[in-house]
Amino acid sequence: MSRIGRRTRLAALGLILAGGVILAPAAPASAASVNWDKLAQCESGGRWHINTGNGYYGGLQFSRSTWTANGGGKYAKTADKATKAEQIAIAKKLYAKRGLSPWPVCGKKAGVKISSPAKKKTTKKSTKSNGKTYVVKSGDTLAKIAARYHVKGGWRTLYKVNKKVLSSPNRIYPGQRIKL
Repeated sequence: MSRIGRRTRLAALGLILAGGVILAPAAPASAASVNWDKLAQCESGGRWHINTGNGYYGGLQFSRSTWTANGGGKYAKTADKATKAEQIAIAKKLYAKRGLSPWPVCGKKAGVKISSPAKKKTTKKSTKSNGKTYVVKSGDTLAKIAARYHVKGGWRTLYKVNKKVLSSPNRIYPGQRIKL
């Protein structure tokens, strides 16, 4: 293979060829700088043994494939069947490879990353809550809740109003309190 072809393939993988030595990109900051309890609180309401049937398991909401690809299979078939410590061990491996990108919403929440202070944001809020709250019950969806309480704008409005507590409009859990 030509040297240019090899360099191009390595660059595509995010690797650098320097003087015949392959250098990997710098690893993210220490996994100790992540508040795993805070991340789990956002992802699953802090319930480490949760399986809601949405394809994600455990406190940090691993997919089955991510769990096994990072060595979780040695503990349990899915993360919800593993201990909190085992889930955190696999999360640290994943974090070392990909940073907080596997948790795109909750990874950005203030307090999840200990080493950097939260930045203040000024944003315009065009959607307002009516001041009432609702506790999610089994079988609820944002669309059903919006219809039941006649929320103008439907599920999209509910999601916008609750973005701080919901990681996705498709991920709501029984017991969660949301604004109407």
